[in-house]
Amino acid sequence: MGAAVHWIALLCLCGPSVCVPAAAPTQEAKKTRGDVPDVPAEPEPTHALTDLENSYNYVLSRLAGMDQAVHKLNVGHYTLDVKVSQLLDRLARMDAKVLEMEDDIREVYQHSRDNRKETGKLEGCQKGLRVGYKCYLVYNRVEDYAGAARKCQERGGRLAMLRDRKEQEAVAAYVKSFFHPGNWPVWLGINDLRSEGLYLFDDGTRVSYFQWRKHFLSSQPDGGRRENCVAMSSDDGDWWDHYCDRTMNYLCEFDDRVAL
Repeated sequence: MGAAVHWIALLCLCGPSVCVPAAAPTQEAKKTRGDVPDVPAEPEPTHALTDLENSYNYVLSRLAGMDQAVHKLNVGHYTLDVKVSQLLDRLARMDAKVLEMEDDIREVYQHSRDNRKETGKLEGCQKGLRVGYKCYLVYNRVEDYAGAARKCQERGGRLAMLRDRKEQEAVAAYVKSFFHPGNWPVWLGINDLRSEGLYLFDDGTRVSYFQWRKHFLSSQPDGGRRENCVAMSSDDGDWWDHYCDRTMNYLCEFDDRVAL
């Protein structure tokens, strides 16, 4: 009976000229026949030990990279320390050379000062006036009292200190001839800066001989506490007190006892 039904169905599907085969049995048909269904493949399970090994290897690789970085840093620090040590050594040598150079400069400067003083003494005695063991020289350059005293010292002398009439008359004649026919005062090494009315030479000794100008209109000294430094007038050799910051020519004296 079943076979007859099957052939009848087949004949019904076939036309007069075309015969279409029947469709293949479906999954449901297979199931009805008792066939075993297909089972899909499951993914392989991940092993826990493999993940641990991967993490361990990753940590080791990172530690190795950090170790290399630390090594490079240590090498860099060592190289820097070496360069710093070399630089410090060079600086120390340079400092030593600078100190030597400063000593040489001071020595040259001292020699220069000594030579200038010796030259000043020679110039004073060759170009100026010799009186006994002293030489006098007029400098036609204006300075205040302090500046004139310093200039004389730099040349190995000091501002002129006339101690008696002999020196006064000889120097007065020399200064007059130097500025003739003009009349220009010159600083002497005399002042009462320490105490009003107490006139001292620049070396601190007290003045015992004076050649103040005596005139009924302008007797000297007349400056009181304002005018404390003494200058010689070139026309007659008289002394005048002046403001110490006034600028004028100056007269230096040099000790020539060694040459004599």
